Amino acid sequence: MSTPTRFVATQSVLTLDAHHPDVIRAMNDVHDMHRLVMSGHRGWVPEGEDDARSQMGLLSAWTVNLRTQTLTLITQARVTPDWSPVPRAAHLEAPHLIRVDQTIKTGDTYNFRAFINPIRAVMPTNGPKKGQRGRRMATMSPHHAAEWFTQRLQPEGEPAIGPCSIKRIGADADPARITTTMLPPLVSTAKKGLKIIRAEVRGQLTVTDPATFARTLTDGLGKARSYGVGLILVRK
Repeated sequence: MSTPTRFVATQSVLTLDAHHPDVIRAMNDVHDMHRLVMSGHRGWVPEGEDDARSQMGLLSAWTVNLRTQTLTLITQARVTPDWSPVPRAAHLEAPHLIRVDQTIKTGDTYNFRAFINPIRAVMPTNGPKKGQRGRRMATMSPHHAAEWFTQRLQPEGEPAIGPCSIKRIGADADPARITTTMLPPLVSTAKKGLKIIRAEVRGQLTVTDPATFARTLTDGLGKARSYGVGLILVRK
């Protein structure tokens, strides 16, 4: 049996007013949302460093309820945020900080919620040339997004790297009990053509490789993690 592993992080839940100009900008431009998220984590990394987000282990995800005009922003990092740079008028509630410190063991089960960017490499129809990489294509349907996620499950006894060099998550699940919802894509008004497809996946995971699972929770899953995907939230 694998050695238990600790997972330590600080999560934030911000309940924001979708009428506020700063929040409207963030909803409509992925770079503004990135700046909003980073604004709560200033000072931990010197200004201007390209890998500031990854140094802090900063991940985020957001959803919006247009009926209540509420945007819910969730962040996770190795460091403690300070949300005072966000205008007070943008908050509908005070930021809620959650300190996470849990020991992960083989066989532990968790309910999970994951925000993913399901992209796949499509090779040329006439076959790839030596060293050629496939063209990245976004997965647009819930079925294909669920398939993307299940390819990263790690059955007990299987290695952390699967076929086609896919990084697995250190946990397994019953694919029939996974639910997938497509979310509005992330776009940019400044950088035309930028479009990040998002899906939300829910279900139950059973840990098979504690170290890999803790690393997945800490580092996130897949591409575009700077822009609000890759976060996996778990609870027993």
